[in-house]
Amino acid sequence: MRVVEQIEERSPKTVAEYRERLKGRISDLLGGAAVDEQRILTEAAVYADKISVAEETVRLRSHISQFTAMVGSKEAVGRRLDFLVQEMNREANTIGSKCADAQIAHWVVDMKAEIEKIREQIQNIE
Repeated sequence: MRVVEQIEERSPKTVAEYRERLKGRISDLLGGAAVDEQRILTEAAVYADKISVAEETVRLRSHISQFTAMVGSKEAVGRRLDFLVQEMNREANTIGSKCADAQIAHWVVDMKAEIEKIREQIQNIE
């Protein structure tokens, strides 16, 4: 869950960084003329909506909680664990496809590697 927390913490910062880059580019293009701050805020809001991973991280946390509960179960949970790992991988893939930040992309690769290790272990569980 540490990686999920890091992604949740970093994600809003990427929007602020995008806003500043956009403002700088527009200012450069306009040659120092006044920049419409409202338009930049609108573009940043559209960008934030496009790259938001909040839903994915909420679902990923839920899957991790369910997984943890199942691991402690006395029931046969192999197939259900396998399904949860597939869902965790799906959320990680979605986060990776939405991110425009190198650090988040790096964390997603790490997360997917860990999920793959878990998936390999689950293959041995009934």
